[in-house]
Amino acid sequence: MRVLVAGGAGYIGSVVTAALLARGHEVTVLDDLSTGHADAVPEGAALAEVSLHDSAPVLAEVRPEAVLHFAAKSLVGVSQQQPEDYWHTNVGGSFALLEAMRAVDCRRIVFSSTAATYGEPDQVPIREDAPTRPTNTYGASKLAVDHMLTSYAVAHGFAAVSLRYFNVAGAAYGLGERHATETHLIPLALQVAAGQRESLTVYGQDYPTPDGTCIRDYVHVEDLSDAHLLALPAPAAGEHRIYNLGNGTGFSVQEVVEAARTVTGHPIPVTVGERRAGDPAQLVASSDRIRADLGWAPKHTDLVGIVRDAWEVARARRA
Repeated sequence: MRVLVAGGAGYIGSVVTAALLARGHEVTVLDDLSTGHADAVPEGAALAEVSLHDSAPVLAEVRPEAVLHFAAKSLVGVSQQQPEDYWHTNVGGSFALLEAMRAVDCRRIVFSSTAATYGEPDQVPIREDAPTRPTNTYGASKLAVDHMLTSYAVAHGFAAVSLRYFNVAGAAYGLGERHATETHLIPLALQVAAGQRESLTVYGQDYPTPDGTCIRDYVHVEDLSDAHLLALPAPAAGEHRIYNLGNGTGFSVQEVVEAARTVTGHPIPVTVGERRAGDPAQLVASSDRIRADLGWAPKHTDLVGIVRDAWEVARARRA
């Protein structure tokens, strides 16, 4: 199959690109490299260095049979300070991509959505029928694209899947997280172990959880990649499916810190900060629907193993 991966030079997109190539697909990566890295694009994939807004000529040349869409701005804090960038890229860019797909009669798409579309949940684990009340522009922009996909499925016969998840972690195919502005807990902890930071800040230790720190969902990037490949052929024309991806239980911030200490042998000093506004005590996604429909289940459920994969790739990159 000819597949276009928008955002394929980023963390998740590059892993999914590698998985597609391993299964014999012909892959073109579309990425403006504003946050991605050209050297993360796996060998064997073509790279078109353009933005979503300029994707039409690329699709006209490649004529893909399916699209996997990861390209987005994704910093929650920045989305509140510069919302115009998020509406322009995440929503306007996605609209341009869908129109470019329609022009070449490519109507199959898997979209990298987010569990941030739900906002602060009434119940945990979060199910797909939970109310969508995003608390930031990032989540709102992703939800807008979800709505766009529903309307394109109904009006234009698109076969679409949105995958919603929280924290992606680990590494696969020698590819791991690499962000200019790092906000994710596991890579931040590993940066302390690597001597790139003096300490790790933990925001709040007085939550109503067993150890007082927030509990969050972590999905290994290889499991996430598997879910995207399972989702690609699943919907029929005119159908937009939404699936959550999660490990079902979650891990606390303190558990992640202890796992990083175990893996690296570094003490990883911790500074305790104030709670951040809007941080719920627990965010875990239920993945019952995709388990039942597509048979997906995470294989990497051991937190130490997830952190170890990330650490090994981070060390190899520095060597």
